[in-house]
Amino acid sequence: MHQMIRTLLLLEARCWDADSERSYQDLFERLDTNRDGKVDVAELRAGLKAMGIFRQGAAQKIVSSGDQNKDGCLDFNEFSKYLKEHEKKLRLTFKSLDRNNDGRIDASEIQQSLSELGIDISRENALKILQSMDIDGTMVVDWNEWREHFLLLPAQNLEEIIRYWKHSTIALSKFCLCNEKVLDIGDSLAIPDEFTEEEKSSGGWWKQLVAGAVAGAVSRTGTAPLDRMKVFMQVHSTKTNRISLVGGFKQMIIEGGLTALWRGNGINVLKIAPETAIKFMSYEHYKKLLTSEGQNIETHMRFMAGSLAGATAQTAIYPMEVLKTRLTLRKTGQFSGMFDCAKKVLRKEGVKAFYKGYIPNLVGIIPYAGIDLAVYESLKNAWLSYHAKDSANPGVLVLVGCGTISSTCGQLASYPLALVRTRMQAQASLTTSDQPSMTNLIKNILAKDGFFGLYRGILPNFMKVIPAVSISYVVYEYMKTGLGITK
Repeated sequence: MHQMIRTLLLLEARCWDADSERSYQDLFERLDTNRDGKVDVAELRAGLKAMGIFRQGAAQKIVSSGDQNKDGCLDFNEFSKYLKEHEKKLRLTFKSLDRNNDGRIDASEIQQSLSELGIDISRENALKILQSMDIDGTMVVDWNEWREHFLLLPAQNLEEIIRYWKHSTIALSKFCLCNEKVLDIGDSLAIPDEFTEEEKSSGGWWKQLVAGAVAGAVSRTGTAPLDRMKVFMQVHSTKTNRISLVGGFKQMIIEGGLTALWRGNGINVLKIAPETAIKFMSYEHYKKLLTSEGQNIETHMRFMAGSLAGATAQTAIYPMEVLKTRLTLRKTGQFSGMFDCAKKVLRKEGVKAFYKGYIPNLVGIIPYAGIDLAVYESLKNAWLSYHAKDSANPGVLVLVGCGTISSTCGQLASYPLALVRTRMQAQASLTTSDQPSMTNLIKNILAKDGFFGLYRGILPNFMKVIPAVSISYVVYEYMKTGLGITK
C-alpha cells in the first residue's frame, strides 16, 4: 500500500515537473522578444510590465539571481533553474501560511501569520490581500494561484512578501503608508513616513530617512531660485507694485549677482535633518498615545498623529524658519551669514522675533496635512478600484502623480496662511505697534489686494512642484541603492 502511494506521488511529481518545464519554455519564449535565445533586463522588464507586474527592480533582481555566467542575461537553462529554485522557496512560504495544512490559504491564516510577526490587520484587509491572488473567485488561494502570482516576483520569504503587500498598497487602511510618498517640495507639513516593526528592528528606517533628507536637500537646492521668488513676491508684491517672474529675477540678479538667487537655501537645507527626526519620533509617540496596544491605526488617527507631530517639529525648528525668511529677503551685505542674522535679530527685536508668524504656520498644518493625506489616499483608492484586477501595485508614475496632485491641493488650501506667516516673519523694520496681528494682516491684504492678494507668489510655488518632485524622486532612488535599501 505504501509502495503504491509512493509510486503515485512520484508519477504526480514527474508530471508536475514536465508541466512546469513546458510552462517555463512557453514563458521564456514570450519574454525573449528578439529571439536570440536569451532574456535580458530590458526584455524581462517589458514582459513583466505587459503582465501587469510593476515592482521596481524586479527584472534586475531576477537576472542578477539567475545569471550564472555573468553575461547580463538569462538563457533558458539559467531561467529554468532560477524558477525551480524560486518555486521551492515559494512552496515553503506557502506551507508556513497554510496553518491547517489543507492546501489552501484563507483570510484567517493570513491574519494569524501576520499577527505572529507583530502586524495586526483586519479581516477586510486580509480579504483584499487574498483577492489580489485569487484567480477562481473562491476567496481562498491554493498552491497554483500562489505560484502564478509570485513566480516572477523576486519575493522569496514571508518577510519579503509582506513588504511587497505593504508597498503594493493592497491592505489600504493598514498599509496606507507614506514611504512611497517621499517627495519633497520644500513644504514640510505632510504626514510623516511610517515604518513597519520589521523595518524599525532591522534599522532600515534610518536609511530611508537619510535617503529622504538627501533627496530633499538636492531638490530644494535645485528649486531654490523659484522658492526665493515665491517669498519675494509674498512680501513685496501688491496690487500697486506688481512683480513679474522675469522682473523679479532681474531685480535679484542686478542687486546681488547670480548667487543671490540661492539666498536662504543653506538654512532651508540645514533644517531638513532635525525637522525630519523630530517629526518621525514624535509621530511614533503620538500614535502610541492615540491607539490601544496592538490596535490598527485608522486614517483619522494617522492624520491626528501626523498633525501633532508636524506641530511639534515646527515648534522646535521654527526659529530656523524665521531666519530662512530673513536670509532669503536680505540685501547684499545685510548679514554675513546665519549666525550673524540670528545675533542681529536677537539684539534688535528680542527672542519673540523668532516666533513671528508661528500661529498661522501652526494653523496651516491642519488643512495642508489633512487635504494632502485625503487626496493622496482617494487618488490611490480610485486607481486601485479600476486597475487592481490587473496589478495591485500602482507603480511609480501613479504614485508620483498622486503625490504631486495631493501636495498641490494641500498648498492651495494652506497658501494664504503661508503668505501671512511669511509677511509676519519679514516684519523686521517695523516697530511693535506697527506689526499687525494675523487677523488684521489678512483684513489689510483683502482690503488692498482683494482675495487673490492672499495667493501672491503661488505661480513660482507651483512651477517648482514638478522639478522638485522629479529631482527628489530620482535622488531618493539613487540614495536607496547606495545605502543598500531593498527595493
